[in-house]
Amino acid sequence: MTTSGTGDRRGFTLVEILLALALVGLLSWIFIGGSTALLAGKAPSPDEQFWRICASARKQALEGQRSVILTFDPKAKGFVLTDGAKVQATPVAGPDDLVIDFHPAPSDSSSSTLIGGTLVETEPLASVTFFSDGTCTPFRAQFRSGGGAHLLSIDPWTCAPILASPDGTS
Repeated sequence: MTTSGTGDRRGFTLVEILLALALVGLLSWIFIGGSTALLAGKAPSPDEQFWRICASARKQALEGQRSVILTFDPKAKGFVLTDGAKVQATPVAGPDDLVIDFHPAPSDSSSSTLIGGTLVETEPLASVTFFSDGTCTPFRAQFRSGGGAHLLSIDPWTCAPILASPDGTS
């Protein structure tokens, strides 16, 4: 803000306004870039890793025109993709006691048990298959860790998550 020789106050000059805008823009760019780097460094959850491996298996099956088999290796704590020609292992980051099982969908009541207030599937599938037409074995993935468990339902036609309806059912 400038003052004239007579002491009258005048408004800001164009240069002062542009300088202030440039400074605000520079600070915004620094803070947004820094927060993006912090968020990008966050490790993906086991659920996110599962959906990525499902998308990768489906893509590999479609592009290779051959079935791809997905298994979870509890000793190596990772997913294993096999298409008959090559094997691809992908470790899963998460809790040390994480166990992932595949179960048929829809399951009948004889394959689940209530343990400590948590419904746990008891008859897992050894593997699931992603076919060359873009479909997959009808299955659900059960994630167990720290005494708790949750299920992810997979649509066999699109190999994508089955969304829950507003009333909470699949």
